Amino acid sequence: MMKLTRLFSRNQLFEQIVWKKAGYVGHPLGSHPFSSNAGISDSTQNFTRTVTKNAGGRVFASYHVYKGKAALSMEPCMPTFTKVESGNFIMDRRGSIMLTFAPAVGERKYDWTRKQLFALSATEIGSLISLGPRDSCEFFHDPGMLSSTAGQVRKSLAIKAHTDGNGYFFSLNVVNKPQNTNDYLSVPFTTGEFSVMKTACSFALPSLLGWDRVTNPNLGVGSVFQPKKIDREALSLEWER
Repeated sequence: MMKLTRLFSRNQLFEQIVWKKAGYVGHPLGSHPFSSNAGISDSTQNFTRTVTKNAGGRVFASYHVYKGKAALSMEPCMPTFTKVESGNFIMDRRGSIMLTFAPAVGERKYDWTRKQLFALSATEIGSLISLGPRDSCEFFHDPGMLSSTAGQVRKSLAIKAHTDGNGYFFSLNVVNKPQNTNDYLSVPFTTGEFSVMKTACSFALPSLLGWDRVTNPNLGVGSVFQPKKIDREALSLEWER
């Protein structure tokens, strides 16, 4: 079993902040594709969303896996850049893959208001991509590692292969001492579902590193999500090690 320990002082703060911008409620995308007004989603509901040709804002494209006890959503979070005096841009926050877990509250119903987040770094994504049929890995995040709140909130994500080699379990444990909570969410992945995740992560990885804008300068950085100035310090604490 391959066990990788990553202690980040910044990943969880970002996980708590970024989805609260622009009025995100319940699901990290603000309005989950299968969400009700109460924040409870039903995987059987249909929805229609019309986007005008010149509509602005971000483009949300996530991959969901719905299972009996919990659901998991994954979405890329692109890097951000800062313009320097020379007119060039430098990266000030690397991208990640945001995993969002939501507990089941009924048959095919999930409560996204009780979501738990885990942001995979580029290195962690590489570990996920390299997993074989019987391999496993585990990541640890501590949002307050370099502050007085170190150890108050601990997150661990375990990715373990099924005993028969036909899939994986994604299990997230979040211990919050100040709130006296211990949440555990687990979502089984079939071989096909995990293959989709690995392929999507492999495709997104160069963009998360910002290399797509190095190899294709015409892309620019204007389309990259730039948090408001008031959030910059918090995001910096989240991502710099």
